[in-house]
Amino acid sequence: MINNKYFAEFIGTALLIMVITGSGIMGYDLSRGNSGIALLINSIATGIALFILITIFINISGAHFNPLVTLMFWADGEVSNEILIKYFLSQLMGALLGIIIAHLIFYLPIIQFSTKIRSGYTFWISEFISTIILLFVIKHFSNTNKNLIPLMVALLVATGYLFTSSTFFVNPVLTVARSFTDTFVGIYSTDVIGFVIAQLFAALVFVYFFKKKY
Repeated sequence: MINNKYFAEFIGTALLIMVITGSGIMGYDLSRGNSGIALLINSIATGIALFILITIFINISGAHFNPLVTLMFWADGEVSNEILIKYFLSQLMGALLGIIIAHLIFYLPIIQFSTKIRSGYTFWISEFISTIILLFVIKHFSNTNKNLIPLMVALLVATGYLFTSSTFFVNPVLTVARSFTDTFVGIYSTDVIGFVIAQLFAALVFVYFFKKKY
């Protein structure tokens, strides 16, 4: 039984990115390159994985798996400076490990650099709005019915893959990690900056307007 919150964040983030990457690879291969079918498979697998992982780890670490979620709870005074930093490091290391494992189990080169272009203001706006929505849903159910968080976040992310142009990355550490996989879910390293800035800006806006107001 995992009882260390930092290890929970590490392993949870690793498993999440492993599912995201692995299902992207499998979906693309099984559909013979059909991006629509691959995205559908990717979204369903990610949603299911999120539901399971959040359900398992929510009472251990809060099941953040995302530094922006940790930042939101830090702004509310529920997370200390030390935990904020250690969670971020745990999530980042977990994300990088998850990418490596996904490559290993699909017999791909461990070290890769994505060539998939995801650039432009449409993607940045998409990530800004998506991040706001994610944080709102988590905060709402944290304040009203914590038991619904696993289901609601899972459904939101699975749906977000299909209604946003950016496919709902909404997570800086996963975005960085996905630049190290040249597969269906990858993102070109130069494009990471725009995504992360949009995500972080959205988190700061959310914290400013919703801190102690919601």
